[in-house]
Amino acid sequence: MARFRYRMQNILNVKEKLETQARNEFAIAAAHEREEEAKLNALKERRDGYESVLRGMVGEDLDIKAIKEAEEALEVIKYHVSQQSLNLTAARQELEVARQKLTAAMQDRKTHERLKEKQFEQFVAEEAAKESKEIDELVSYRHGLQ
Repeated sequence: MARFRYRMQNILNVKEKLETQARNEFAIAAAHEREEEAKLNALKERRDGYESVLRGMVGEDLDIKAIKEAEEALEVIKYHVSQQSLNLTAARQELEVARQKLTAAMQDRKTHERLKEKQFEQFVAEEAAKESKEIDELVSYRHGLQ
Protein backbone atom coordinates (compact mmCIF):
# COMPACT_ATOMS: atom_id res chain seq x y z
CA MET A 1 0.00 0.00 0.00
CA ALA A 2 1.24 3.47 -0.89
CA ARG A 3 1.96 6.04 1.76
CA PHE A 4 -0.53 8.87 2.32
CA ARG A 5 0.88 12.35 1.89
CA TYR A 6 -1.26 15.42 2.47
CA ARG A 7 -0.31 18.03 -0.11
CA MET A 8 -1.13 20.98 2.14
CA GLN A 9 0.50 19.65 5.32
CA ASN A 10 2.76 22.69 5.55
CA ILE A 11 -0.31 24.97 5.48
CA LEU A 12 -1.92 22.88 8.22
CA ASN A 13 1.29 23.19 10.27
CA VAL A 14 1.21 26.98 9.84
CA LYS A 15 -2.45 27.06 10.90
CA GLU A 16 -1.60 25.03 14.01
CA LYS A 17 1.23 27.44 14.86
CA LEU A 18 -1.08 30.43 14.35
CA GLU A 19 -3.64 28.81 16.64
CA THR A 20 -0.98 28.23 19.29
CA GLN A 21 0.13 31.84 18.99
CA ALA A 22 -3.48 33.04 19.28
CA ARG A 23 -3.94 30.80 22.33
CA ASN A 24 -0.88 32.38 23.96
CA GLU A 25 -2.10 35.89 23.16
CA PHE A 26 -5.49 35.01 24.64
CA ALA A 27 -3.87 33.69 27.81
CA ILE A 28 -1.81 36.89 28.15
CA ALA A 29 -4.89 39.04 27.60
CA ALA A 30 -6.87 37.02 30.15
CA ALA A 31 -4.09 37.40 32.70
CA HIS A 32 -3.94 41.14 32.03
CA GLU A 33 -7.70 41.40 32.48
CA ARG A 34 -7.55 39.54 35.80
CA GLU A 35 -4.69 41.79 36.94
CA GLU A 36 -6.62 44.95 36.08
CA GLU A 37 -9.71 43.62 37.84
CA ALA A 38 -7.66 42.84 40.96
CA LYS A 39 -6.24 46.37 40.92
CA LEU A 40 -9.76 47.79 40.64
CA ASN A 41 -10.98 45.68 43.54
CA ALA A 42 -8.04 46.80 45.68
CA LEU A 43 -8.76 50.45 44.87
CA LYS A 44 -12.43 49.99 45.72
CA GLU A 45 -11.46 48.49 49.07
CA ARG A 46 -9.19 51.49 49.75
CA ARG A 47 -12.03 53.84 48.78
CA ASP A 48 -14.39 52.05 51.17
CA GLY A 49 -11.77 52.40 53.90
CA TYR A 50 -11.41 56.13 53.26
CA GLU A 51 -15.18 56.54 53.30
CA SER A 52 -15.48 54.78 56.65
CA VAL A 53 -12.64 56.88 58.11
CA LEU A 54 -14.37 60.03 56.88
CA ARG A 55 -17.69 58.94 58.41
CA GLY A 56 -15.88 58.28 61.68
CA MET A 57 -14.27 61.73 61.62
CA VAL A 58 -17.57 63.48 61.09
CA GLY A 59 -19.06 61.75 64.14
CA GLU A 60 -16.17 62.72 66.44
CA ASP A 61 -14.77 66.11 67.40
CA LEU A 62 -14.72 68.29 64.33
CA ASP A 63 -11.17 68.57 63.04
CA ILE A 64 -11.75 70.48 59.83
CA LYS A 65 -8.21 70.01 58.53
CA ALA A 66 -8.32 66.21 58.99
CA ILE A 67 -11.79 66.02 57.42
CA LYS A 68 -10.61 68.07 54.40
CA GLU A 69 -7.57 65.80 53.99
CA ALA A 70 -9.78 62.72 54.20
CA GLU A 71 -12.18 64.19 51.62
CA GLU A 72 -9.28 64.99 49.30
CA ALA A 73 -7.88 61.50 49.74
CA LEU A 74 -11.33 60.09 48.98
CA GLU A 75 -11.59 62.20 45.81
CA VAL A 76 -8.15 61.03 44.69
CA ILE A 77 -9.01 57.39 45.24
CA LYS A 78 -12.33 57.86 43.40
CA TYR A 79 -10.36 59.28 40.48
CA HIS A 80 -8.03 56.26 40.56
CA VAL A 81 -11.05 53.92 40.68
CA SER A 82 -12.55 55.58 37.60
CA GLN A 83 -9.20 55.38 35.77
CA GLN A 84 -8.81 51.74 36.73
CA SER A 85 -12.35 51.06 35.51
CA LEU A 86 -11.28 52.44 32.14
CA ASN A 87 -8.16 50.25 32.20
CA LEU A 88 -10.33 47.22 32.99
CA THR A 89 -12.67 48.06 30.11
CA ALA A 90 -9.69 48.29 27.76
CA ALA A 91 -8.32 44.98 29.03
CA ARG A 92 -11.71 43.34 28.46
CA GLN A 93 -11.82 44.67 24.91
CA GLU A 94 -8.30 43.35 24.36
CA LEU A 95 -9.43 39.98 25.71
CA GLU A 96 -12.41 39.93 23.35
CA VAL A 97 -10.19 40.71 20.35
CA ALA A 98 -7.83 37.90 21.39
CA ARG A 99 -10.83 35.55 21.78
CA GLN A 100 -12.02 36.39 18.27
CA LYS A 101 -8.55 35.79 16.83
CA LEU A 102 -8.33 32.47 18.66
CA THR A 103 -11.75 31.41 17.39
CA ALA A 104 -10.80 32.30 13.82
CA ALA A 105 -7.48 30.43 14.10
CA MET A 106 -9.25 27.36 15.50
CA GLN A 107 -11.79 27.42 12.66
CA ASP A 108 -9.02 27.67 10.06
CA ARG A 109 -7.16 24.74 11.58
CA LYS A 110 -10.30 22.62 11.82
CA THR A 111 -11.16 23.38 8.20
CA HIS A 112 -7.74 22.19 7.06
CA GLU A 113 -7.97 19.11 9.27
CA ARG A 114 -11.33 18.22 7.68
CA LEU A 115 -9.78 18.66 4.25
CA LYS A 116 -6.95 16.35 5.27
CA GLU A 117 -9.42 13.76 6.57
CA LYS A 118 -11.44 13.89 3.34
CA GLN A 119 -8.29 13.54 1.27
CA PHE A 120 -7.21 10.57 3.41
CA GLU A 121 -10.62 8.90 2.97
CA GLN A 122 -10.33 9.43 -0.78
CA PHE A 123 -6.82 7.97 -0.70
CA VAL A 124 -8.01 4.90 1.23
CA ALA A 125 -10.88 4.40 -1.24
CA GLU A 126 -8.51 4.68 -4.21
CA GLU A 127 -6.08 2.22 -2.64
CA ALA A 128 -8.91 -0.21 -1.93
CA ALA A 129 -10.07 0.10 -5.55
CA LYS A 130 -6.53 -0.52 -6.83
CA GLU A 131 -6.17 -3.56 -4.58
CA SER A 132 -9.54 -4.90 -5.67
CA LYS A 133 -8.61 -4.41 -9.33
CA GLU A 134 -5.30 -6.23 -8.80
CA ILE A 135 -7.08 -9.13 -7.11
CA ASP A 136 -9.63 -9.30 -9.92
CA GLU A 137 -6.84 -9.31 -12.53
CA LEU A 138 -4.99 -12.02 -10.62
CA VAL A 139 -8.13 -14.15 -10.32
CA SER A 140 -8.93 -13.62 -14.01
CA TYR A 141 -5.39 -14.54 -15.01
CA ARG A 142 -5.46 -17.72 -12.90
CA HIS A 143 -8.92 -18.64 -14.15
CA GLY A 144 -7.74 -18.16 -17.74
CA LEU A 145 -4.82 -20.56 -17.15
CA GLN A 146 -7.08 -23.41 -16.03
